[in-house]
Amino acid sequence: MADGGYVPRRGRPPVSDEQRQQQRLEISRHAVRLFAEQGVAATSGEQIARAAGVSERTLWRYFPTKESCVEPLLTKMIDAFQSVLRAWPPDLDLIEHLRAAYMPVLDSSSADIAAVLAVVRMTHDEPALRAAYLMLRERSEDTFTEVLAERMGLPSDTFEVRVQAAAMNAALKIATDHLAQATANERITLETIDRHRDHTANAISLVTRRLSGNGNS
Repeated sequence: MADGGYVPRRGRPPVSDEQRQQQRLEISRHAVRLFAEQGVAATSGEQIARAAGVSERTLWRYFPTKESCVEPLLTKMIDAFQSVLRAWPPDLDLIEHLRAAYMPVLDSSSADIAAVLAVVRMTHDEPALRAAYLMLRERSEDTFTEVLAERMGLPSDTFEVRVQAAAMNAALKIATDHLAQATANERITLETIDRHRDHTANAISLVTRRLSGNGNS
């Protein structure tokens, strides 16, 4: 054959991981908007898919339930704290680092921050959303344990390390809940974010020990 036997690929080109993650995030944004406007029970998978401009088949390929559609946005919030914790300089106190570098949602606009906080508010009345939220928070604790163990110079399965990680996770959750409730009826501003950063740093300073820049008590 003149073309060396080449057979052109038919159909749509394969979707990259980056495109897949972006599409999941877009679906998440539309799902959260619909949940906030009309409630979870009144929102169908068909409505979410239509709003996001995808087929229902695509929606269910990405998400096992309509409630799980909130996970990509919530993950950006969890990733934000994990990212700043991993970037903690060895010569800097953790609280100072948090006050300088922490943001409530990773690489996002104020619209995404507002959407995440809307989910957090809804978790108080929607058990399925709460389950998704708490599951993601529980998973994040492994990262906290890993970083704290290295900084404290102890094995990651040490009781003290695990307690510190759990306490940090609880403090972060409470600070986020406070921000969500405080912004229920107001626009998110830089001042709002600054207050949240201070609240988070203060809360974590109350529950962590042996976490100064040099790792000593």
